[in-house]
Amino acid sequence: MNQNALFDDLEELSSAEDFLNYFGVEYDAKVVHINRLHIMQRFHDYLQKGKGALADDCSEEAARKIYRALLEQAYLDFVTSDAQTEKVFKVFRMNEPQSTFVSLESLLEG
Repeated sequence: MNQNALFDDLEELSSAEDFLNYFGVEYDAKVVHINRLHIMQRFHDYLQKGKGALADDCSEEAARKIYRALLEQAYLDFVTSDAQTEKVFKVFRMNEPQSTFVSLESLLEG
């Protein structure tokens, strides 16, 4: 994969805004402020699913286009939806808490 410069650049980015600016994705600061972690996790998830598109002989220019498209899609997911609906993090996918009954007798035994 001839993408060393891209990976070097990505190592320098530290915020959702940095990534969006780097890839030239227009964004609403309010959406990013509320959903920054969700956007970045979704971007990561999309990258994991799209590994096949980033072939070993993929050019840096092609890789940049793929990364940009995936980041833009991750951002747009939260423009039209919200974190609870998208369920990016496990906490949003967990079932409702289960109630358990413990009788007084079982506490007194033993």
